[in-house]
Amino acid sequence: MVGLTLLLARWRHGNPNNLKSRELDKRFAQGPRKFSYSVLRAATKNFSNDQMLGKGGFGQVYRGTLSPSKETVAVKRILQGSKQVQKEYISEVSIISKLKHRNLVQLHRWCHEKGCLLLVYEFQPNGSLDKYLFGEKNRSDLNWDLRYSIACDIASALLYLHEEWDQRVVQRDIKANNVMLDGKFTGKLGHFGLARVVERERAILDTTVLAGTFGYLAPECVVTRKASLESDVFSFGAVCLEIAYGRRAVDRSLDDHNWKLVEWVWDLHGKGKILEATDAKLDGNFNGEEMERVLLVGLLCSHPYPKARLSIRQVIDILKMKDPLPPLPSSYPELVYTTSHGPVFSLSSTFDGKFCTTENVWNIESV
Repeated sequence: MVGLTLLLARWRHGNPNNLKSRELDKRFAQGPRKFSYSVLRAATKNFSNDQMLGKGGFGQVYRGTLSPSKETVAVKRILQGSKQVQKEYISEVSIISKLKHRNLVQLHRWCHEKGCLLLVYEFQPNGSLDKYLFGEKNRSDLNWDLRYSIACDIASALLYLHEEWDQRVVQRDIKANNVMLDGKFTGKLGHFGLARVVERERAILDTTVLAGTFGYLAPECVVTRKASLESDVFSFGAVCLEIAYGRRAVDRSLDDHNWKLVEWVWDLHGKGKILEATDAKLDGNFNGEEMERVLLVGLLCSHPYPKARLSIRQVIDILKMKDPLPPLPSSYPELVYTTSHGPVFSLSSTFDGKFCTTENVWNIESV
């Protein structure tokens, strides 16, 4: 199999139209089938704005209706550009096409023609989780039972990626808008453009590119440039807190004390008032034990020291009431990162400010 770096080099410097298609077709031969551009253009009504489901820095996602089956699909159109965009496209097809799990969005087909990179996914009627938690969707549609189930769904997807598949996958982009909801509000983890397969023995990914989203990105990744199972768990912790409270992990519109959700909730935990961190839209209609577990799991997964975080299997056992909650410091622990050259970085959950005490300081050496 052609390595990712070599494939990209050939894509950029070889015969740009024939070589890229030939190499990619060979690489993707064992996965989902290729679609023609004309089929996808017709399915999306020439990528009409009326068919658009969402857009972001990567491109746009459209609703498509395939002929003659009338199957509804989601078509992600990525405009070819940087090496990173191409790398994410290859990664998504190469990795997610091999994964089969009820809590992962399934990739059906792909296409690279007419200067576009196209990915075809199973359609998720209820869109993304963030639209319900802090978007235009009616949050009252997302009652507590559904929220708790979605938290368990995401954890189940991560368990598959981290432990149950024959290789280990670090997803690297777990956040509310990458959690999709099917017709029954089953949570499904999507977007694997940043995902990478790692060695099972090490479960750490060395990368020169800082990848992730502010608020979900583990603090050690900023310094080490190393993603890991633990950094995925950190991102999951942020989503758990968002599910409980209905607010983004980082909200700059709030005052200095409240804008970082994890540190604000940790403060409430220290005061014995953690159930105050619940979404007012729930109007008190939730199971108190479940709510407390989601909030505390969120904090335990958001610990600034990677090895102090829960494993995803521990998360599932706690959410399923099989295991008790482990102890948690009453105040947010500060992580002091020491490099081999001497400088010391004090890292909080969002890298630029601390809300913690000096009693709980962890020291780790760079590797």
